[in-house]
Amino acid sequence: MFIVANRIPVAEEWQDEFENRFRKRAGEIDKQPGFVSMQILKPLSADAPYVVLTHWQDENVFKEWINSDDFKLAHQNPLPREAFTGKPVMEKHQVVISTQ
Repeated sequence: MFIVANRIPVAEEWQDEFENRFRKRAGEIDKQPGFVSMQILKPLSADAPYVVLTHWQDENVFKEWINSDDFKLAHQNPLPREAFTGKPVMEKHQVVISTQ
């Protein structure tokens, strides 16, 4: 399994809009081949970023999604710069141990 963690520092006054954008598209990413799951993690402290975790069967299907029309649609109307308190960071991880 392949996991992408996007750490996105969102200004407090923009948090509702940030979350609503994900709610409006809820279920769309589920249609992507190789998609497993997604979690949006809201920070409990003001200095921490949101974390958007997406789980994929492997890195190749993630790359295919990045090049898809759905990805372009999901990212066509970004929030303005003032919505963010810093630069987002994308981390890519390969699962080596997992328990449930």
